[in-house]
Amino acid sequence: MASAKRPETGLRVGRLLKAHGLKGAIKLELYTDDPALRFVPGSVYTLQVPDESPWMGKTITLKELKWYNDHAVVFLEGIDDRDAAESLVKAILWVDEDDDSRPAEEDAWYDHQLIGLTVRRDGHAVGVISRVDHFPAQDLLVIDTGESEVLVPFVKAIVTRVDIEVGFVDIDPPIGLFEDPVDDEPEAAGA
Repeated sequence: MASAKRPETGLRVGRLLKAHGLKGAIKLELYTDDPALRFVPGSVYTLQVPDESPWMGKTITLKELKWYNDHAVVFLEGIDDRDAAESLVKAILWVDEDDDSRPAEEDAWYDHQLIGLTVRRDGHAVGVISRVDHFPAQDLLVIDTGESEVLVPFVKAIVTRVDIEVGFVDIDPPIGLFEDPVDDEPEAAGA
């Protein structure tokens, strides 16, 4: 199965989970803190789907967002029955970034702002951020060192500085993250 394509720029705002009912509604997993801003009628989303999907390269427009038992459910233009809704299951919704959508929080960045930044350790380049993986406990920066990929927890104790304008990230990783730990124990005699 081919990998799903995502837009080069933009913000990931949700993922379509499963059909809801018979009239084309789809349960939505939110990837945004502000659904009232991102899910207004008329909003257009770029779809991230596998290459073989009939939705590859297409956009879709929101008719309505409703809440059922604390779950977001969307109604989309042209999706009027359960079969059509099921054809979109697992699609990821992206919106174009605009200047007003920058994170309001200090020390917050979007994935596309981090991808491609040079990663420095003690002032020396050690690789480039190739992607950001999101997990419940923490996010991970995936660093391409040219020889391998290193997963770096995106926490302040390790990622000490991010400078989007200049194009680098400084890290202070623990021993063993980028290299094998040094064995300080001498080998036992006769071993």
